Amino acid sequence: MTAFTETPPEAAGAPAPVAAARSAGGGLGTYLLVRFLLIFPTVLILVTMVFFLMRITGDPITAALGGRLPADQLEARIHEAGYDRPILLQYAEYLGQVFTGNFGRTISDNRAVTEMLTTYGTATLELALNSVLVALAIGIPLGMLAAHRRDKGPDAVLRVTAILFYATPVFFAGLLLKLVFSVWLGWLPVNGRASTSTELALNGLAAPSGIYWLDALRSGNLPAFWDVAEHAVLPALALGLLTAGVFLRLVRTNLIGTLGRDYVEAARSRGVGEFRLVARHAYKPALIPIITVMGLQIALLLGGAVLTETTFEWKGLGFQLAQYLTARDFVAVQGIVVLLAVIVAVTNFVVDVVAALIDPRVRY
Repeated sequence: MTAFTETPPEAAGAPAPVAAARSAGGGLGTYLLVRFLLIFPTVLILVTMVFFLMRITGDPITAALGGRLPADQLEARIHEAGYDRPILLQYAEYLGQVFTGNFGRTISDNRAVTEMLTTYGTATLELALNSVLVALAIGIPLGMLAAHRRDKGPDAVLRVTAILFYATPVFFAGLLLKLVFSVWLGWLPVNGRASTSTELALNGLAAPSGIYWLDALRSGNLPAFWDVAEHAVLPALALGLLTAGVFLRLVRTNLIGTLGRDYVEAARSRGVGEFRLVARHAYKPALIPIITVMGLQIALLLGGAVLTETTFEWKGLGFQLAQYLTARDFVAVQGIVVLLAVIVAVTNFVVDVVAALIDPRVRY
């Protein structure tokens, strides 16, 4: 009697590189460790690029205060800050400060950069969260509808809509939304994160998080919550529609591919309705590509936040970045860019973790 060991289908059908990785001990732990370690060189490269690019026009003191201070006072400020030392020595000292969480002080308003990042970072986080919710709420259902009505009228309209969402500049979308919903219809506020009274009430709370809608809910202040929500609608739409266009096309393309799989055809042959096929059988596999590109979209959202916050006077990191660039305050600009780089790198790592847990193929 010949004994045999049944080989699991997934192992039998695994490509040679996958099988080799498994036999070599590759797996989730190794994959996540490598992805985590890649955060550090990524951030280091970005920090280095920003540092030296900021020095192309000279030292930060001269760039920010040149022409506004007498020459002797300017030289004293430069010497006090250490910007007259060799550039490599400045770079090494700056890296040491960054790794200890010390980003220095802003030149234009003499604030600790870490305090500035903490104050305005929560506003940008709130805008990014609102925009992601808008992108998911619009992009995924419309992508499912486009796949369900493939090559028909609704599909063609939605594909054009996705292109318009993605191609429209954020500042133009923001100005258009303000013109329609604030100026013509008068439904929503024009600028800001909340009305003055609401801001005073929320900032006066004990240990506020800085995310206005969360603080309003924690304090049970429903009028403040609705006021914050009204102010958040247009900025979130202006920035969220950009990503919604990407999600719409991704969901449509991958859902169409999933609907052609054998298990879906088998369900169709058993008489399962087309809508149920989309909603129950093909929906989840089609979401995997969205998860994998979420990190890139976070970077896109943070880049768009500069224009969105400036358009709506949403006082977050993007708004402050524009102000500090105008003032040529390169110390503040360096701090903001470094923080954004860390956020993007960490977000990409989290996305990789989620993608690896959902789809084992990415581990190899």
